[in-house]
Amino acid sequence: MVENAENAVSAEGTVNAEGTLNAEDTLNGDGAVSGDGAGPAVLKERRVEDAATLKALADPLRLAILDVLMAAAGTGPLTAKEIAAALAEPQTKLYRHIKQLERAGLIRVAGTRLVSGIVESRYSPAQESLRLAPEIFSSDSPTRVDAYDAMLAAMDRVRGDFRAHATAGRVDFSRDDSGALSGLFSHFSYRVTPERLIRLRRQLAAVFDELHAEGNSAAEDAVDVTLFTLLYGVGPAPADASAPAPAPTPAVGSRNDGGPGTES
Repeated sequence: MVENAENAVSAEGTVNAEGTLNAEDTLNGDGAVSGDGAGPAVLKERRVEDAATLKALADPLRLAILDVLMAAAGTGPLTAKEIAAALAEPQTKLYRHIKQLERAGLIRVAGTRLVSGIVESRYSPAQESLRLAPEIFSSDSPTRVDAYDAMLAAMDRVRGDFRAHATAGRVDFSRDDSGALSGLFSHFSYRVTPERLIRLRRQLAAVFDELHAEGNSAAEDAVDVTLFTLLYGVGPAPADASAPAPAPTPAVGSRNDGGPGTES
């Protein structure tokens, strides 16, 4: 799930990390995992406002690594080999991405052990969810472009996941009144008043906040759901912009049920 700048930015499986991290683990003499288990607690939510963290988030593969670690937070830390298996990616392809996430403080080394003479690290997430600070989007913010790059990476991540699941026949967009596993696709462009835009944003944010508060369901029939939302208003071009402002967008809409786009 990707929300606007005032809401948590996440993706499928990124909620409900639990427990504490053994951030100070060291390798003991017999090659077993060491550490006293008294590492810092996982942050409930991390507020992102610095360029280094935004740059670490600006890559679909790094977001995928975060997803895997956050989804596994309740069962324990993972090795690079286990992360690679979950993503169906070569292990060697992940090392530099894991290191960048570690440098940014988004993941931590939760333990180490000696395997065939090589030190193997296990990783845990450092937070349950991420929130982009609203001020990074201001016109004079030096990190605004970095923030947009992180958002674009999230879009690419969702696109890649959807393509993979759709190709494998794991999603269904047929209209099903039972609501079993059918999906919903909507794409709208409208001209609305600023007040209506604010009200719409608040309505969507209320849904996101409710889902975030509920967390992951433990029900046996629970299913993984991805919710991707992008809502933005297009304002006038800056005074010094050389390109002409685009023409107003007509009201159009598309939905997976084939009906006309509507707005309440």
